[in-house]
Amino acid sequence: MNHTTTVTAGSLKVPDATLHYEVRGQGPLVVLVGAPMHAAHFAPLADLLAADHTVLTTDPRGVNRSSLDDPDQDSTPEMRADDLSRILTHLGAGPAAVFGSSGGAVTALAFALAHPEQVHTVIAHEAPLNCLLDDREERDAAVEDIIATYASGDVPGAWGKFFANADITMPEFEESTGAPPEAPAEPDPQEAADERFWFMHEMRATTLWQPDLAALRAGPTRIVVGVGDDSAGEFCDRTSIALAAALGTEPTAFPGGHIAFADDPEGFVPRLREVLHGN
Repeated sequence: MNHTTTVTAGSLKVPDATLHYEVRGQGPLVVLVGAPMHAAHFAPLADLLAADHTVLTTDPRGVNRSSLDDPDQDSTPEMRADDLSRILTHLGAGPAAVFGSSGGAVTALAFALAHPEQVHTVIAHEAPLNCLLDDREERDAAVEDIIATYASGDVPGAWGKFFANADITMPEFEESTGAPPEAPAEPDPQEAADERFWFMHEMRATTLWQPDLAALRAGPTRIVVGVGDDSAGEFCDRTSIALAAALGTEPTAFPGGHIAFADDPEGFVPRLREVLHGN
C-alpha cells in the first residue's frame, strides 16, 4: 500500500449540514461512497486507487465529521446524492465514476437519477433495496422491528436482528449459549453516535427507497451491479441479482463479501480497476 499518498481534506457548508470530504491522487475521477461507512473506512482502498486516479471520499451527512444542523434530521438517498453533487460542483470536478457499497450503492443510484450530468459510471455494490424482492413487505416490517429494538435500548438485540435480516452469520449476535457475558467495552462516543444515526435516521430511508428503474435503464449513466463472491444467499446477493435483472443486465462479481473493499482492499482493487475500465 502507498503510505505516502497526499490527502487534501476539506469541508463544505450546505443549507442544513457541513460536509467533510477528502481528495487524493491524480487521474480519472472516482468517488467512493458509503452509508453508513465513511471516508476512513475507504481510506486504504482510496490510497491504492490514487496511484492512477483522483479519488474523492466523503463522510455521509450526519456521520463522523459531516455534521447536521439538526442532529435528528433523517438522511435520505436523495439528500446524500445532492450532497455529492454540491461537493463535485464545489471542487469543479466531474463527471465521475462512482463506486457505492451497501447504503452507498443506494446513494450512487440516486445520484445517477438526480444528477446524470455529473456521473458517467455507477458501480452499485450490494445495494440493500427491499423493494426488489418478493418478500419486501416482510423485509420492510423487519426494518421497523430493528429500529424499534434499537430505540428501546437493546443495542445487541438490534444488531442481532439486523444481521439475521441480512442473512449474515455473526456468532457474537446469535442466541446466548448460557455462558456469562463478557463486560462490554466502553464504546467510542463518535462510533456510538454514528451507530445511533444509522439505526434511527438512515436505515429506513435507505432500505425502503424505490429507484426509478425505467429511468436508470434509459439514462446515460453506465450502471454496473456488483456482488461479492462470498455473499451467496445473503440479502444483498438477492437484491443485487434482482436489481441487475430489473436493469436488463447481469451482476458483476467482486472478490470477498459485503465489505470486502474495507476488509481486503489489496484483493479488491484489481477487480475494481477492471470494472472501472469497462472489463
